[in-house]
Amino acid sequence: MRYLFYCDSVGRIGSVGLLVLRLVMGAAFVLHGWPKIQNPFGWMGPEAPFPGILIALAALAEFGGGLALIVGLLTRLASLGIISTMVVAIGMVHVPKGDPFVSQGGASWELAAVYLACAILFLLLGPGRVSLDAVLFGKRNAAQTLQP
Repeated sequence: MRYLFYCDSVGRIGSVGLLVLRLVMGAAFVLHGWPKIQNPFGWMGPEAPFPGILIALAALAEFGGGLALIVGLLTRLASLGIISTMVVAIGMVHVPKGDPFVSQGGASWELAAVYLACAILFLLLGPGRVSLDAVLFGKRNAAQTLQP
């Protein structure tokens, strides 16, 4: 459980890199999620292949996960939501439609794969030292976190 809040896995320089990536990815997810959170159960339309609760959870994962990434709060938990959303987007939307990985102007699943890879990075490394997770759960618990 303590692993969820460990923030010092990459040092100072790596933490700055994680901060930049968190800010950019978080802003992108807030912007992607904002219209969805306005209509959380219906943003996919009436012919959506998923139950309304899952559609609402995807909207929450995008908007709330983006906010969480920006401030670095509960980053690994937010990453799990984003990972789930991107896996579904790739596996149940893009690939079945026949979208290529990289396209020359049409739909593709390249961006979803990049977001998935970044979310996996945050899941594995955490938010870094420059985050609310580090402020709230950082140094005082660091020694305990590494012990079994």
